[in-house]
Amino acid sequence: MPFGAQILIALVVGVVLGVLARGMGEDSWLTATLSGVGSTFVQLLRVAVPPLVFTAIVVSIAQLRQVTNAARLATRTLLWFGITSLIAVTIGIGLGLVTNPGRGVVLDAGAAEAPDTQGSWTDFLSSLIPANVLGASANDSGSLSFNVLQIVVLAIVVGAAALKVGEKAEPFLAFTRSALAIVQKVLWWIIRLAPIGTVGLLGNAVASYGWNLLGPLATFTAAVYIGCAIVLFGVYPLLAWAHGLNPLKFFTGAWPAIQLAFVSRSSVGTMPLTQRVTEQNLGVPREYAWFAVPIGATTKMDGCAAIYPALAAIFVAQVFGVQLDVADYLLIVFVSVVGSAATAGLTGAVVMLTLTLSTLGLPLAGVGLLLAIDPILDMMRTATNVAGQALVPTIVAKREGILDLDRYRAPRGADPLRDEPAPAPQQPAGHAVPA
Repeated sequence: MPFGAQILIALVVGVVLGVLARGMGEDSWLTATLSGVGSTFVQLLRVAVPPLVFTAIVVSIAQLRQVTNAARLATRTLLWFGITSLIAVTIGIGLGLVTNPGRGVVLDAGAAEAPDTQGSWTDFLSSLIPANVLGASANDSGSLSFNVLQIVVLAIVVGAAALKVGEKAEPFLAFTRSALAIVQKVLWWIIRLAPIGTVGLLGNAVASYGWNLLGPLATFTAAVYIGCAIVLFGVYPLLAWAHGLNPLKFFTGAWPAIQLAFVSRSSVGTMPLTQRVTEQNLGVPREYAWFAVPIGATTKMDGCAAIYPALAAIFVAQVFGVQLDVADYLLIVFVSVVGSAATAGLTGAVVMLTLTLSTLGLPLAGVGLLLAIDPILDMMRTATNVAGQALVPTIVAKREGILDLDRYRAPRGADPLRDEPAPAPQQPAGHAVPA
């Protein structure tokens, strides 16, 4: 059965089981089972993130020497990341001004508490410097957590150093390529569990969030989904069409990754599948796709870092009775375009939201009002993120004349999770190929 069909069936089963679990009560065995299955799947994705990001970026930078005008490709990729983020945050601000998501909301704002995880410009800048070679830190429970942004910085430095060293670095690069292949294989096994994870994640979401919780935030929730939908199904197709690309072909090619992003809520966890569809379905050269997609998975966040913080800032300001002016909206734009790397590609956008609120001088306790429904919002935000991470490399490759248009236009139907064929064995020199 095709991967996309498996996900669709899992979505239906998850909703049905979620409705049953909600009828049985929040403390029922079914709710606990769905929660356990979903959290286990997300945890499996998180385990693979640190080695995946490090090896993928080191290998991608090493492969850039095989690409003509690599510096220009990298610059244009980052430029288009900024352009699409600017469009997305503008749409978010516009929706916020039209819908007024915080007006008339009846919530106990005084009882809201600031989240444990907060972001500031100082923290963001200091987080660029790795604390150790693993980018790891111990939390209060004694377990290790990984700062993906630090891993990205470390990988970029190591990859650039390997390029500078030249031939002496080949054994290290060969080892890194082998490690990447192993990590990706393990992650493919995890991704194949996505239908089971989907049942748990969506079922738990349906069981946990009733109208009594979503009701007061219905306008805000609808605005986030509408804003992401405008970018996903409006802006992205227009950008593809403006570059002479069939928008329908883009969606049919990128859809497996968009689906997985919706249910997993992790751009980095979806990264191998995003790489695969960007290369095999959309026709982006491997050497460039393996650079652009990992960078995008950690910094390209139109949903989490543009639309959502813009709407959330307006919501918090209205709930607490703070009047925003033009300068505040310009600050929202600046934070969204420049500070999007603070989200680091993991589930949730709390760090980016607290960074935005602290820049505007709004109460960080306002984040507490939105944390309850964050998983529901994060599904659509992450799907939008991943679609943008696949679109930008496709656009840049088309503009640079390196996009395989035959592959882009080819009929879909191949399983994106299939194993890549092994290269054909080469004949020894001097031996004729038998007829």
